[in-house]
Amino acid sequence: MVNRSVRPKNIRNLRRLNSAAPSAVPLAKLVGKPDPAKKKPVNPIIGPVIDLDDTKGLFSSFTFRKLIKSSVTLHVAAYGPMVDFGTQVMGSGLMRNPLFKKAVLGVTERTFYEHFCAGKNLEKARETVERLWDAGLYAMLDYGLEHAHDSESCDKNLEEFIHTINFARVLHGSPVSYVAVKITAICPPTLLRRVSDLLRWEYKDNSLHLPWKRNTFPIFATSSPLYHTPQRPAPLTPDEERDLSSGYERLRKICENAIEANIPVLIDAEDTSIQPAIDYFTYSAAIEYSSSSDDDPVIYNTVQAYLKDSKDRLVIAKEAADSMGVPVGFKLVRGAYMSTENGWADLLGVKSPIHDSIQDTHDCYNECADFLIEEIAGGSGSVVLATHNVESGKMAASKAVSLGIEKDSPYLQFAQLYGMAEALSFGLKNAGFRVSKYLPFGPVEHIMPYLLRRAEENRGLLSTSSLDRFLMRKELMRRLTCKGS
Repeated sequence: MVNRSVRPKNIRNLRRLNSAAPSAVPLAKLVGKPDPAKKKPVNPIIGPVIDLDDTKGLFSSFTFRKLIKSSVTLHVAAYGPMVDFGTQVMGSGLMRNPLFKKAVLGVTERTFYEHFCAGKNLEKARETVERLWDAGLYAMLDYGLEHAHDSESCDKNLEEFIHTINFARVLHGSPVSYVAVKITAICPPTLLRRVSDLLRWEYKDNSLHLPWKRNTFPIFATSSPLYHTPQRPAPLTPDEERDLSSGYERLRKICENAIEANIPVLIDAEDTSIQPAIDYFTYSAAIEYSSSSDDDPVIYNTVQAYLKDSKDRLVIAKEAADSMGVPVGFKLVRGAYMSTENGWADLLGVKSPIHDSIQDTHDCYNECADFLIEEIAGGSGSVVLATHNVESGKMAASKAVSLGIEKDSPYLQFAQLYGMAEALSFGLKNAGFRVSKYLPFGPVEHIMPYLLRRAEENRGLLSTSSLDRFLMRKELMRRLTCKGS
């Protein structure tokens, strides 16, 4: 990350000047938002900002052996029945047999785990982080924690998050851009569901008093799905209020360590049954830590563009943050809980909150990206565009350049999962943009169920590896026919 000095607080929306960074944005570009009436028309298509044809440049950091292994792994992972088979095996009673379990985990570790994960622990992850850094990419560290179900597991997970932040802090050159945090790991999902129900009912009936509620941004829009809470929920019990306070206190400790380490925190999204409580936690923490000495976002919330209300919620939260002078960041993704959301909707007999077509989701993602990029160009906002979609990446990069945003700006970053969308990652990096790879790490047994769920929920995601597979084959042929190249 860039060296971050304190920005003047007496000028609203003024970006901090960073004389140590060669890509620092000129002061004239950072003061205030431009008058829309004076805004020049923008043509987002200004030329090929990203070059995906130069396979030599895209895969220059790949050895011949790694190219072959990556190509084979992606071909196997893109085969749908493999996901079904892996899910069945991991969930079968055979995994209770120690020998069978050891054999399955051993094969998994040497194949898919090695390709898509950073390692069993932080020391192993360090090697992956350093390889990425040498290749010009940043790392987002994500310890593969499961949902917590009691205070003891929440406290243990808190220790892991703080350990990860402190580990990232001491790495030479600051190769870690963000640390990912799951609210479900520091506050039980059952309590988050109760809090979400109460927040939904408060939105329906503003006479409802929530004595435990902290200051936050608007969480819902008129288009938000509220069907999860058909009846007025009971108030939180004293024990639930205590547990809620403990959960928030854990997030505070994470934020305080992140501020000290100068590494922002990315809050992962969940399904709509508990997402309101996660938004509440995130925005409350953003407000509380807005007066920190480093006046950039401490915390980034995740917006899932496959939800019909995502653009509305993004805009109202950003406007509320601006009106309060609170820096808040956003990570924009397409979404990871399609089967869960559709299952909830079918069970309750309502229309799904997810867009009706994949094209609608693409359009929503691009609209949200446009909005956030324009905010950055106007001197306000920070975004991580997490996408494997090449067209979205190209459009966002072109728009940023057309609006005069520095390619190396710390306020606009791209991200892809480790082991996937390699061509897009290196294409963006070679064009001069900041790019991170999302790095899950942890014991094989611990992290594989998490990865299998992600694969199950994102069946279409693995099919997007077709471009990588094509370009990898092309580069392999080039190397075979061009000796010494």
